[in-house]
Amino acid sequence: MAHSQSEQAITIKTPEEIEILFQANQIVAGVLELLKTKAVDGVSTFDLDRLAETFCCDHGAQPAFKNYKGFPASLCASVNEEVVHGIPSKKKILRPGDIISLDFGVCYQGFYGDAAITVAVGKVAPDVTLLMEITEAALLKGIEQARIGNRISDISRAIQQHVELHGFSVVRQFVGHGIGSNLHEPPEIPNFYQHRQASPRIVEGMVLAIEPMVNLGGAKVKILHDQWTVITADRKPSAHFEHSVAVCFQGPRVLSLKPRA
Repeated sequence: MAHSQSEQAITIKTPEEIEILFQANQIVAGVLELLKTKAVDGVSTFDLDRLAETFCCDHGAQPAFKNYKGFPASLCASVNEEVVHGIPSKKKILRPGDIISLDFGVCYQGFYGDAAITVAVGKVAPDVTLLMEITEAALLKGIEQARIGNRISDISRAIQQHVELHGFSVVRQFVGHGIGSNLHEPPEIPNFYQHRQASPRIVEGMVLAIEPMVNLGGAKVKILHDQWTVITADRKPSAHFEHSVAVCFQGPRVLSLKPRA
């Protein structure tokens, strides 16, 4: 779940806490793996929300977003021009050519997991396919910079450069965040580089939810009357990918990625 700005101290996690965060994020990864197969023609975003919540509870976790600051559902399901925080609805039926961003979080043993993917429903336009590919690639470029001694701005710069190189726009009102015993913790992780602003140094034990939100058209967004759903101002599609990442001595560890068998 994307974050708008706030100030607190950055918490450093112990190896034991990182293991619990890994378990939390593995439940999130399981949910997203399931939803990827279920986001098909004729399914409502409400149906996907039910599936996500059931999987989460069956694995001993609680949905993190439900009632968080009043959010009414467990899953953020954002279709086409919806950027983030789309509220699931029985009326919102997926159709071929749609894309849907699926953002899910859990609370497990007092720690949070948070990740997101964007999925195509059937065949989508080539520029939209490219948008999804570039957003996911930008996430991986950002993760690559989550190394001891770098700054948060190195993550931001890597994401922005990759996105803009391909002619897409980075959303600026919403940012990534630290994660741990709270869903949203410092530091904030913008997906764009802010000149002249010293960003925090990356140290071992930080856990970061890195999440580029990328628009096919312009960067401007607006919030709908439901006070949650963020849409692109120009109504063009948007994609969103997110991983929770631990900063480890040997490099970034993606907690929300299923280990290869």
